[in-house]
Amino acid sequence: MHESILSTLAPENWPFSLKFLPQPAYMVGGAVRDAILGRTREYLDLDFVIPSKAVKVARAIAHHYKAGFVLLDAERQIARVVFPHATADFAQQEGDSLEVDLHRRDFTVNAIAYNPHTQEIIDPLQGYADLQQGILRMVSPANLEDDPLRLMRGYRQAAQLGFTIEPATKAAIRSLASHISKVAAERVRVEIGYLLANSQGTRWITSAWEDGLLAPFFKNTTRESLIKLAAVDNAAALLTQNWQQLGAQLQEYVRDSIKTTWLGIAKLACLVNPDPELAEIELQQLTYSRAEIRGVTTALKLLPQLQVVDMSLREQYFFFHDADIVFPATVVLAVALDNLVEAMSGDKPLHTAVETKARRCLIWAPLINRYLNPDDLVAHPTPLVSGKELIIALDIPASSIIGQLLTEIGVAQAEGKVSTPTEAIAFARQLQQRTAGK
Repeated sequence: MHESILSTLAPENWPFSLKFLPQPAYMVGGAVRDAILGRTREYLDLDFVIPSKAVKVARAIAHHYKAGFVLLDAERQIARVVFPHATADFAQQEGDSLEVDLHRRDFTVNAIAYNPHTQEIIDPLQGYADLQQGILRMVSPANLEDDPLRLMRGYRQAAQLGFTIEPATKAAIRSLASHISKVAAERVRVEIGYLLANSQGTRWITSAWEDGLLAPFFKNTTRESLIKLAAVDNAAALLTQNWQQLGAQLQEYVRDSIKTTWLGIAKLACLVNPDPELAEIELQQLTYSRAEIRGVTTALKLLPQLQVVDMSLREQYFFFHDADIVFPATVVLAVALDNLVEAMSGDKPLHTAVETKARRCLIWAPLINRYLNPDDLVAHPTPLVSGKELIIALDIPASSIIGQLLTEIGVAQAEGKVSTPTEAIAFARQLQQRTAGK
């Protein structure tokens, strides 16, 4: 085996010392697989198999390094140690030997072990050969049935690695598809999240739907939904080409604690019911977070407004107010659906398709430019006065009227009618007197 693989796996690169691991102990799973493939990542995710006392070993490491400790499964003796830039999972060996343990895993490429004490690679299922050929091959149908999430994980790993799924494995997944309904929605949601994160996942989501894995969770997904997913990928590439800043925002997470990107939100909106209220119920059942649900439902609600090309300044002001941080997801969805409609209705020659899409993309240029300009008062209003200042200046009680006045001041500021606090208060006074006179 190549020296560079062994050096990548070497204990010098771990966040803890080898002396804490008993003999024998083995590194398994994704870290070994990625080292063989030459894939590197900033955040280390290590998995170890230990013949006995795995939780005790994990506790000792966490205690010594003052790292986080999580007991993942007391019965199966699995624990996690969380370091600032790495996570290490420690699991008790299943069966009476490492080979038995490896034979219980999902795919051959994940059933390769590394002994850090001897620098030996153990590969009883020829996973190395499958890695070289870019093939995802099951260890056995029984292993997939044992944890049906592995069915979906096959598509996710194929997408991440750029692999193909070997025909017998694909057939087994298809025949076991009904078992996916036994898996908790939140576990499936994590796998779907990976597939929505980039364009490589789109063909595998399509395969998962065709093979019966999506229907139990995304009941409103149709062939048209999957065509929309590909259209969103294309629209994102088009927008990024014209506005790099917008492209970067599409790749940002909804929140630091929620690893769904705004591009993922736009694509998720393609899989659910297009009615925002029904989509909300659907996403709640799938245990999506409030931030993710708000992102999808806001994009679906605002989509019709983006199809109105000539929005007045006032309409734009309210649109941006409602869209807020969901704007990138909303606009990429609008461009995608517009391109789909154009493709279905047009009879233009194929060579003009890209040019047409790019030209139609410019329909939203004024709105996109406003959004990307932090000083634009339509997209990013800066309040001239506060509610408290209005209450004092106009000598009126706190009520919903204050909010309405502040909104009208914001619109007037965007339209260039007021530009100072004094003008804003005078404008509000006129509005109040006009309303009182009715």
